[in-house]
Amino acid sequence: MPSDRSKKNTVGIIGGAGYAAGELIRILLNHPDFTIDFIHSQSHAGQPVSNIHRDLTGDTMLKFSDRINPHVDIICLAQGPGETAGFLDSMQLPGPARLLDFSQDFRFAADADRSFIYGLPEANRDAVLQARYIANPGCFATAILLGLLPLAAYDILRHEVHITAVTGSTGAGQSLTETMHFSWRHANISVYKAFEHQHLHEINSQLRLMTNAPVPPLYFIPMRGNFTRGILASMYTRTDRKLPDISLIYNNYYQKAPFVLMTDTNPDLKMVINTNKCLLHLEKHGDMLLILSVIDNLIKGAAGQAVQNMNLMFGLPETTGLQLKASAF
Repeated sequence: MPSDRSKKNTVGIIGGAGYAAGELIRILLNHPDFTIDFIHSQSHAGQPVSNIHRDLTGDTMLKFSDRINPHVDIICLAQGPGETAGFLDSMQLPGPARLLDFSQDFRFAADADRSFIYGLPEANRDAVLQARYIANPGCFATAILLGLLPLAAYDILRHEVHITAVTGSTGAGQSLTETMHFSWRHANISVYKAFEHQHLHEINSQLRLMTNAPVPPLYFIPMRGNFTRGILASMYTRTDRKLPDISLIYNNYYQKAPFVLMTDTNPDLKMVINTNKCLLHLEKHGDMLLILSVIDNLIKGAAGQAVQNMNLMFGLPETTGLQLKASAF
């Protein structure tokens, strides 16, 4: 329903100490139509938010709270997997309250009582407009789906897809593990969860909804990069369509998608870091179609996409508060 521009919509954030939550806070502090009511964290309750998210020093006087106000307009859950269902079972939300979940708990599981919508606006915009509960997509899933959706929508995704995608260290969250140590990550690169990454499930689920043809096999090799943020996904598949025809299909599909941009030049991560953009680049090599997709995993892959969904849910222009410039240097 349309937003009352004279009154800001209130937002509660649960699990406010992580990387994605920090980016969400940063965007919302400068958003003209949303205001943060509370930021919940049991471990940091009473501490200034800027003590944890030090890039916000001087930008906010907010403190972490150990209490939850259910009477906000929307609650954003930035917790780990498996915690959303428990929150919903324990918290009685008022009828008009809305919820946006960053975890994978309801990205593909049907839930008749809660009716989560998969929050990839470029695929499900009309449903997001009417949604009460949103499941925010995964970062790899966002980059890969945006590269493949036009092929599925036009029923020309017919052959197996080979995908290699590299992500920055922030994609693994803040919990310290062996592969998060600076001495291990610096000047290093490695493969993990080859062919079985958890985001494959939601990618396949969404592609099946977009096409009348069977979804071909997706062979996905995720990689850890030696940088902090961003995802570059390289995909190739076989097609006899000419490149101008395919380019036209992509441009038609994304003509009303303000954050997905086609580029004739080979894109790099610095073109999208700190923005809600996805840049796509197409090449044809014989009968192989190469698709390159680059996003910021913390913005378009998490917090920016959340705000994009929130804008749509509250009847605001989709780009509100998301005119962010890339950190190119």
